[in-house]
Amino acid sequence: MSAMDQFLSLKQKQELALKPKMLQSLKMLALPILELESYIKQELVNNPLLELREEKDEEDIDEGSFEQSTPESNTTLEEAVEPENHCETLSEARELTEILDNWNDYHSGYETWHGDSETDHTESLVRYEENAKDKYLEQLYPLNLPDYEIDFVTDLIDSCDIYGFLPKGFSVLNMGRKYRIRAERAEELHQLVLNLSPQGISARDLSECLMSQLTDEQKQNRIICSMVEDQFDNLIHRRYQKIASALGVSEDTILAAKEQIAKLDPKPGLRILASSASYVFPDVTLKFIDGEYVVIINDQITPNIIISPRYRKMINRGYFDKETMQFVRERINSAKFLIKSIFMRMRTLERVSLSIIKYQHDFFYFGSGQMQPLTYSVIAQDLGVSESTISRVVKHKYAETPYGIFAFKDFFTSTAGMDDDYQSISRQRVKSKIIRMIELENKKKPLSDQELVDNLKTEGLNISRRIITKYRDELGILNSHLRRL
Repeated sequence: MSAMDQFLSLKQKQELALKPKMLQSLKMLALPILELESYIKQELVNNPLLELREEKDEEDIDEGSFEQSTPESNTTLEEAVEPENHCETLSEARELTEILDNWNDYHSGYETWHGDSETDHTESLVRYEENAKDKYLEQLYPLNLPDYEIDFVTDLIDSCDIYGFLPKGFSVLNMGRKYRIRAERAEELHQLVLNLSPQGISARDLSECLMSQLTDEQKQNRIICSMVEDQFDNLIHRRYQKIASALGVSEDTILAAKEQIAKLDPKPGLRILASSASYVFPDVTLKFIDGEYVVIINDQITPNIIISPRYRKMINRGYFDKETMQFVRERINSAKFLIKSIFMRMRTLERVSLSIIKYQHDFFYFGSGQMQPLTYSVIAQDLGVSESTISRVVKHKYAETPYGIFAFKDFFTSTAGMDDDYQSISRQRVKSKIIRMIELENKKKPLSDQELVDNLKTEGLNISRRIITKYRDELGILNSHLRRL
C-alpha cells in the first residue's frame, strides 16, 4: 500500500457553538450598568425601528395599535407583499409592542425607589479602590520560590515608599538574615525584584532605579552607564560639558544619551503602590425593609424604548416590497431579543444578589463585618446555572448596601485557613482580627506579620504569614517598620 493511498473515516467531535444572539445576551450580562446604557443606545442607532421615548406621558392614544390593512398600490404586483406575510409582520409588531410596554412599565416601576430617572446619575458615582500590588506579586508565582523567599520579597516591597524606594540606610542583607537567607541569595532576590515589571521598585537610590530599567543593549553602552552611575549628580544638574570632558566625548553624544535616560521612570512605585481609585455606579441597591432585604436594580439610566411612529405607520399601511418586509421583520426580532436580554440580565442580577444575601446572612442581617467562605460554584448550584454565568454577573458590578459600596466579587471569599476544629475561616474574619490587633498594638513596637500569625494562632486560627501580609496590604496597613512611631 502506497503512502498516497487515501482513507475515509468517521470521527465524532463535540463542541459548543454559540449563536450570535446568545453571544449578545452573554455580553449584556457581563456589562456594568454605565456600559449597558451606552450599549443599548448604540443598538438603537443600529435598529431604526426603535427610538427613545423622551416624554413619559401618553403622547398618542393609539401608540400601541396595529390594524389590519391592505397594502397600498404603490408597488408592482411582483413586489407587493402577500397578505399572509403582512399579517405575520403585524402579529410580530404587536408582540414587540407588548414586550416594550411591559418593559417600560417594569422599568418605570423601579423609579418609585429612585425618584426622577432624568436626574444626573453622576451624583451616584463612588470611588472604589483597587490594589495593583497583588498583580505585581503574581510575577513571582512561575518562579516556584520557597515560602520564606516569597515572604522576604513581599516584606522588601512593603518596606518601599510610594515611589518604590527603600528607606535611606535600609539593609537588604539584614532583612535577609531575618528570614535566614544568606547574603548572596538576598542580593539575588533583590535584583530579581528590581527587574520585575515595572522595573526599579525596591531601589536604594535613583541611580540604582534607573540602572535596573536599562535594556541589555543600553547596559553595553559605556556612556549611558557612566552617566547613570558615576556622573549622575552632574546629569541632574545639567552639567553636560563637564560630563563630556570626563568621558572624553562630544557634548552632542552626551545629549543623545540623555534623551534615552529621560525616557526611564524615576518613580515606578506609583504604578503599583499608590492608591488606584476608579469611579463606579452601583448596579444594584440592597435595602433592608421590614426585616427583609429588597434588591433594587439601578436601571433608571436605561432608556424607555418605543417603536418608531414612522415604521408603525409603514407596518400598518403595508406599502413596502418583500425585501423591505424582510428587513422590518429582522429588526422586530432583533428588538424583541434586545429587550428580553435586558430583562434577563436584570432578573439574573436580582437572583444572584438574593442568593449572596442568603449565604452571607450574618454580614447583612447582623452587620458582623465578617463574611463566610463563598465560591461561584455555591451560588451557581443554588440558582441552577453555570459558574461562568455567575462570573459574568460578578465581573465589574457593584452593590450599594447599608454598610457601604461593595464590588460583587467582595462577597465571594476564599478560605484563608482553618481553625482548631478544622473549620474554614473566611478572609473577612481574618481581616477583622488584623484590624483589631493593630488598633491595640504598642505604636512604639508595632506587631510584625509573624507576630500577627502567632497571635491568631493563640485564638485558634491557623493562618500563614503570606496570607497575613496579603490581607494587611489589601487593608492599606503599612508594615511594622513603617508603622513605628
